Amino acid sequence: QVQLVESGGGLVQAGGSLTLSCAASGGTFSRSTIAWFRQAPGKEREAVAVSWRSTGRTYYADSAKGRFTMSRDNAKNTVSLQMNSLKPDDTGTYYCAVDSTLIFSSMFDARAYDYWGQGTQVTVSS
Repeated sequence: QVQLVESGGGLVQAGGSLTLSCAASGGTFSRSTIAWFRQAPGKEREAVAVSWRSTGRTYYADSAKGRFTMSRDNAKNTVSLQMNSLKPDDTGTYYCAVDSTLIFSSMFDARAYDYWGQGTQVTVSS
């Protein structure tokens, strides 16, 4: 059973930065696809960044490209999300998700992930 714990959320002004962290236990972290999702009130959960399991290559949603950087440390079973130039639209609950069997084409689909953290709130004020 995989357990994920996110941390690092908070309140920041527009243009500021935050770094989120996710610590995993159980499972086979190094052979898993790991993703950061976010969900704003009244909106669907959307992928922000995904680290594909076999290559470790990271893929970003258009909204995150150039501003967010995802890093994973397989030795420590941790993943981070460095977020710069934050905008009010980035406000939401950010989740870490892990799955070891999803197919490549579904990596941005929240339904494809079996394990989720409890989320950490990010609020960007204008």
